[in-house]
Amino acid sequence: MLNLLPRAPRADIEHRLRAAGLPTLLARLYAARGIDDPSQLKTRLTELLPFEAMKNATAAGARLADAIERGDQLLVVGDYDADGATASTLAVAGLRALGAEIGFLVPNRFEYGYGLSPEIVALAAARKPDLLITVDNGIAAHAGVDAARGLGIEVLITDHHLPGDSLPEALIVNPNQPGCAFPSKHLAGVGVMFYVLMATRAELRRRGRFSGRAEPNLAELLDLVALGTVADVVRLDANNRLLVAQGLRRMREGRARPGIQALFAAAGRGAEQARADDLGFVVGPRLNAAGRLADMTVGIECLLSDDPARAQALAGELDRLNRERREIEADMRGQAEALLDGIEVTDGASLTLFDPGWHQGVVGLLAARLKERHHRPTLIFADAGDGLLRGSGRSIPGLHLRDALDAIDRRAPGLIHKFGGHAAAAGLTLARDRLEEFAGHFETVARASLSEADLTRVIETDGELDAGAFTLANAELLRGEVWGQGFPAPAFHGAFRVQSQRLVGDKHLKLGLAGLDGGHGILADAILFHQSEPLPAGIQAVYRLEVNEWNGRKTLQANVTDWAALASG
Repeated sequence: MLNLLPRAPRADIEHRLRAAGLPTLLARLYAARGIDDPSQLKTRLTELLPFEAMKNATAAGARLADAIERGDQLLVVGDYDADGATASTLAVAGLRALGAEIGFLVPNRFEYGYGLSPEIVALAAARKPDLLITVDNGIAAHAGVDAARGLGIEVLITDHHLPGDSLPEALIVNPNQPGCAFPSKHLAGVGVMFYVLMATRAELRRRGRFSGRAEPNLAELLDLVALGTVADVVRLDANNRLLVAQGLRRMREGRARPGIQALFAAAGRGAEQARADDLGFVVGPRLNAAGRLADMTVGIECLLSDDPARAQALAGELDRLNRERREIEADMRGQAEALLDGIEVTDGASLTLFDPGWHQGVVGLLAARLKERHHRPTLIFADAGDGLLRGSGRSIPGLHLRDALDAIDRRAPGLIHKFGGHAAAAGLTLARDRLEEFAGHFETVARASLSEADLTRVIETDGELDAGAFTLANAELLRGEVWGQGFPAPAFHGAFRVQSQRLVGDKHLKLGLAGLDGGHGILADAILFHQSEPLPAGIQAVYRLEVNEWNGRKTLQANVTDWAALASG
């Protein structure tokens, strides 16, 4: 049987939300996710937290306003993932709209690695910038900032990653830096840059820059903010949900940037039906593919393009790269599982794997897949050349991955060449001949941090649904809301009799299910992806309510995400 943990909403809060006018099902779901007042669900831009609350945002706005008025040359240094790409695009498009002279530079991950390194500063210096602006990186770039200062180039850091023990000598906007009282600590890099743009526009307004002409409408950039926020898998607190909801609204109204519309089209989707899931699993991976296999420049150019035809061509290239990425990942996953065949995974508290043929750009995805399958914090390494390995990791609740790497760095100084990241994801570099030593330390730290309960996969659900709630209308209702990291999409569970099953697409099961528990009376069309073997007669299932659209017709479908055979089935 599945190890289920139903969320338990407080009855009084659920009643309060219903009394405020929320539909019964939404009241139940929101109460189970910590919403205790309807005001927490507001998504008007007037509810956005003010930029003045973020440390140094006002100062950054003033510095950028000075640069715009003087005609300084600005250069954005981004990151090679979807957050970095959207943040770079946002910075360039937003500051150009405000009157800046600006370009961008994004490191090739295979040549330069991550962030504002001295090597990247040397590349940037050839363009003779007056000011470097980092997006989605920089909080740990001590050497890069020092190199820029040595060349007489000022640096403005905008980032959201956790800082180390000291900060670079630069003006820094980061809600996670010491002394920042900004209430939302979960902004993505693109969200931080959006706040810097708001501060810059406010300062230019104060100086009379827009006297006699219309101010740039920064809301037009919220499709980028939504995409980067969801794709970076940051926690969707109230402020982030507002940003995502506003960006999705623009997409659904046909006002997305040509590049985003083209990325939807390349995936065979329409932006007018955009959901948060689409940003994370449809658009985001196509954008990320450029940074994983090639150069994120093509992704940024796609997002920046105002020409639909050019955007379509670039999106087609991104789609091709994404198909290639999927093939590489599938091969690596098969190799990793073969390596694990001889290991009893449950004996350890962590997974550390390396193969000399693995691709640097896909190790993070492989780590995520294996973490999900085996419920262990996982680090996957690829050969980075010059005797080095570059690794990417994903963690489970109970182990803060960046803090774990920091603990290893303290236990064995010099073992890790460099590292950074979040609680759930991190990256690092170390010498190839010290991998076994590192794996031992990682296992020790993980074992000290995680209990047996932590190492047991638990599936949270929103309980059971009866037939009265199992409706297309409710599926449509849920599809219109913003769900994501820290605010999970609703999932329900139940016991079912498998009335029919057939293979579709050679690897998915189309099911007919009938509810068993308590006579709930559910009769469901369902889909179980990536399952070719037939199911037993009776199953316990975790599923999501979804709208299945085919040939212009909408029907209700249960998307089964987890299942186990019933004792009797």
